[in-house]
Amino acid sequence: MLSPLEIRSVSQVWRITLLAAVASLPAAVIINWLPDSEATIGGAIMILGASIAGAIAARRSVAPGAVGLRTGFLGGAVAVVDFVFTAGATVAWSVPRALFFLFAVGVVPGISPVFGWAFGRIGGWVGRSLLEQ
Repeated sequence: MLSPLEIRSVSQVWRITLLAAVASLPAAVIINWLPDSEATIGGAIMILGASIAGAIAARRSVAPGAVGLRTGFLGGAVAVVDFVFTAGATVAWSVPRALFFLFAVGVVPGISPVFGWAFGRIGGWVGRSLLEQ
């Protein structure tokens, strides 16, 4: 019989994903302070978080692409929620705007894991190259 601790444990891939997503938030705030910067939290998680996750995964012998994919999906979900609560609540809705909103809600979670996977692989490559030195 499994103990309650074993049932509730989170896999190492998801632990790295969540750690990297949280670690990318201060960098997103700093980047957003720069002049003419339009950084978003979802984009920072997708790019910076996936890179951090890939580097951590390379040190822990976990697939960097797997953590990057999950981090990218998490970043896309955060981007959609951010869009719904900021732009969705303040804009007058017309038919073309509603169609764009439905398109964006469908496309962003589909494309963001690809960005996460790519940046996770890049972060893993950087992490492995630093380990070898």
